[in-house]
Amino acid sequence: MKGHKNWVENYNLTKAELDELEVLHEFYREGEATEEELNTQYEKSLAKIDDLEFRSTLNKEEDELNCYLEINAGAGGTESCDWSAMLLRMYMMWAEKSGHKVKLLNRVDGDVAGVRSVEIEIKGSYTYGMLKGENGVHRLVRVSPFNSQGKRMTSFASVFVHPMIDDSIEIDVNPADLSWDTFRASGAGGQHVNKTESAVRVRHLPSGIVAECQEERSQHLNRDKAIQMLKSRLYEAEIKRRAEEKNKVEAGKMKNEWGSQIRSYVLDDRRVKDHRSNHTINNTDAVLNGDLDGFLKAFLMVDT
Repeated sequence: MKGHKNWVENYNLTKAELDELEVLHEFYREGEATEEELNTQYEKSLAKIDDLEFRSTLNKEEDELNCYLEINAGAGGTESCDWSAMLLRMYMMWAEKSGHKVKLLNRVDGDVAGVRSVEIEIKGSYTYGMLKGENGVHRLVRVSPFNSQGKRMTSFASVFVHPMIDDSIEIDVNPADLSWDTFRASGAGGQHVNKTESAVRVRHLPSGIVAECQEERSQHLNRDKAIQMLKSRLYEAEIKRRAEEKNKVEAGKMKNEWGSQIRSYVLDDRRVKDHRSNHTINNTDAVLNGDLDGFLKAFLMVDT
């Protein structure tokens, strides 16, 4: 019901802008409104229609779900770990600016700086639908702050986005197919978190899919969250399997898989380019501060 109400509300808002444009056009023809006022209303109406068209790309069942976002540093040691931390900050800032709620679930810090791997939970309207195109390898080119000779370095980090299943989607998992491990949390969190084996890792034996959580103080709570994360990954695997079967004849269509370099961030040239949609922004600082909507929308419009 909430989803349908949002669609009806957005339609009515768009229609109201168009009605206002029509009335203003009549006023303009009668000399009671300026051309500037008419152009301003036209731009507002056009923006509403563009947004409605974009929203229509989020038409799959899973698009409405919240999501888990996972970042892993690639080869390159400290450089890649630092790049992973920059990506984490970028996505957290995007989520906060978009009115979404973010929660850190799992973090493994790098030896010198940054993070080797991290997973966050993002809750909000259509978070999975918006972020699903971020799956893949992100490439950073910059003059390294960790290199005393100031050399230009290339770093890689992989991003995975998993839909967070809710009560409307049933995923059956046989307890006999699960293998559990407990361990001490590796991140900050006080004496209790670090001295007790409250962190958990669960492996789904038939698929090999693994999920772990160390955010909560209680092992019981971490087990519950790990199971939810595992079910979400199993659900995503099934979505991908169906999509691959459906699209296997489209050999030229780029798939969102590990190893596909989807975007390059070239800081000294002040350029961020998405290699699938060719959408390019020359303000690298804005992108790294969470200005991602242009990339997200361009991918969804191309992928639809």
